[in-house]
Amino acid sequence: MAKAYWISAYRSISDLDKLAAYAKLAAPAIQAAGGRFLARGVAAKTYENGMMQRTTLIEFDSVEQAIAAHDTPGYQAALAALGDGADRDIRIVEGV
Repeated sequence: MAKAYWISAYRSISDLDKLAAYAKLAAPAIQAAGGRFLARGVAAKTYENGMMQRTTLIEFDSVEQAIAAHDTPGYQAALAALGDGADRDIRIVEGV
């Protein structure tokens, strides 16, 4: 079974307190669901139409596991804490 990668790209952050509240809840919920953080922070370098924005890369054992992590009550509580504090894009991609 191929691994899966959850990629979060933040277009903008409007409330750092909400982002901090989200992070405090999200990281343990994701890890409890089997996620492993591989990278997180502002891009070191961008090319093409890349933006210098916060990006997070999380590895899971499968696409199903990544989707299930997103749908857990713990992660949903993190999303509620984030609310409108950031505009972001989340993608779950199957590894090769």
